[in-house]
Amino acid sequence: MATPNSNGRKKHTVQYDRWGYFFIAPFFIVYFIFSFIPLVSTFANSLYENYRVGLQTIGPNWVGFANFVKVFQADILKYAGNTILIWIIGFLPQILVSLLLSVWFTDTELSLKCQQFFKTVIYMPNLIMASAFAMLFFTLFSPDGPINVLFSNTLHIYDEHIRFLSSKGWTRTLIATMNFLMWYGNTTILLMAGIMGIDNSLFEAARIDGANPLQIFFKITIPMLLPIFVYVLITSLIGGIQMFDVPQILTNGTGTPDRTSTTIIMYLNNNLASKNYGIGGAISVLTFIITAILSGIVYKFTMAQYTNKERR
Repeated sequence: MATPNSNGRKKHTVQYDRWGYFFIAPFFIVYFIFSFIPLVSTFANSLYENYRVGLQTIGPNWVGFANFVKVFQADILKYAGNTILIWIIGFLPQILVSLLLSVWFTDTELSLKCQQFFKTVIYMPNLIMASAFAMLFFTLFSPDGPINVLFSNTLHIYDEHIRFLSSKGWTRTLIATMNFLMWYGNTTILLMAGIMGIDNSLFEAARIDGANPLQIFFKITIPMLLPIFVYVLITSLIGGIQMFDVPQILTNGTGTPDRTSTTIIMYLNNNLASKNYGIGGAISVLTFIITAILSGIVYKFTMAQYTNKERR
């Protein structure tokens, strides 16, 4: 834009707000193409009957919310329960171990040696593909695998080999253990970043006043770490609801035994593999709604005390 100066000449000024729109435009373009349009099309597919029988394609025929009724008449609630239960079994030790490690690594009084080495080691499982992890556990815990050989032939703890993947409890535990091993390192790094962002003078003042490590942890570290903790909890919940690759590979897509390890996304994949796009769209929409509701509930109840203190 040009404006006249005192000499009658035009002075050029830069409109920085226009450049701001220019730089943020790629994000909105990518989001619109790869997120918003697929989201709308998924909801649209959920309202149509659209599937394949052999070589014949049925639909798309408008059926309204009939696909949602069919999903609820199926075992969607059972699969949702499987998903949440497996996530809880894996998340509880994950957050406890990550909290403990993050406090140890950031404690200036402990001054642990070789911290970089230990941080690298605990983060390495996060770099391994979930499919490779699942194949490793499938081999280790197979009926004739190393774990059974160790327990039965070497240590003589059991007389017969255990069929781990034929047991509901063992299968769920193995899936939860893999999720724990893959993600506790990433959670530890996030919590460490949160603790390192706390003003160190707060810890020093607490020690001068005679507070012990447990009092410092529960009275200072946990309250100040709450926003990061909520972020970790919500992202872990979203990832848990989207759990697919580990149980899919470990149980060969069957969710054995008796579909007790079948997750929501495995159920969705089964319908998409059979070209049933109507039911698949309905499951996707319901998954989105469940994720949004649970994330909102977690945020509301965990951040309520924190936001009330800020307002005061």
